[in-house]
Amino acid sequence: MGILNITSDSFFDGGKFIDPDDALVRVRQMVSEGADIVDIGAASSRPGAGITKPDGEINKLAPVLERIRKEFPDLILSIDTYHAKVAREMIERFSVDMINDISAGEIDPDMITSISKLNVPYIIMHMQGVPGNMQDNPVYLNVTDDIIQFFAKKLNHLRKKGINDVLIDPGFGFGKSSDHNYELLSSIEAFQMFELPVVAGVSRKSMIYNLLESSSDASLNGTTAVHMILLQKGVQILRVHDVKEAKEAVKIYLETKKMSI
Repeated sequence: MGILNITSDSFFDGGKFIDPDDALVRVRQMVSEGADIVDIGAASSRPGAGITKPDGEINKLAPVLERIRKEFPDLILSIDTYHAKVAREMIERFSVDMINDISAGEIDPDMITSISKLNVPYIIMHMQGVPGNMQDNPVYLNVTDDIIQFFAKKLNHLRKKGINDVLIDPGFGFGKSSDHNYELLSSIEAFQMFELPVVAGVSRKSMIYNLLESSSDASLNGTTAVHMILLQKGVQILRVHDVKEAKEAVKIYLETKKMSI
């Protein structure tokens, strides 16, 4: 899953793809490098970010989606939003294929009702708090067990609403300390218990570059190392900035897996 941020303040590539023409060039590149899904977001979720207004997201997304859909009518598109109004408009106007909600319906309670009506795949992510306060001393009894309990309750609620096409994302870096992130990485295979696709987004995050005493710009190698661990532990979808390198990791992993059968 290739990341397309059309925001000015995303932690890694903020401001690079706000112009619709620049965004289209980036999508062409990701497709050429083998992206299976492109996830488009118009609201930064970096630590400290505020909650956006849905109309602001729509105004950013619409011209980008119009160009992408014209050139790539069959490309699987995901919209990264926590607003039901944004989800509805992007699906109805541009046939977006799935919704990626970092709040799992917690920020906008209307999201779950809308997903039930729209009948599209829904990625639910775990986040402690909201982006504005999520990194203010996050605390867990046991990070993996606590997130499993969160998903169990959330999935039960979604199924009661008739939503069964769900993917789960444990939310690396969203309301988690570095220790929490690595504890989660070490035990992420536990989420296979839900028998649902697991999505993981670790690309160039602080859990990597802080450990390596580096920066997001210099953390591609570390990101690839974490991607291989995730693949070995059963994660099905990698959400990435660097599609080519992630696809190479997947190819090596699948070849090794094939030889071990």
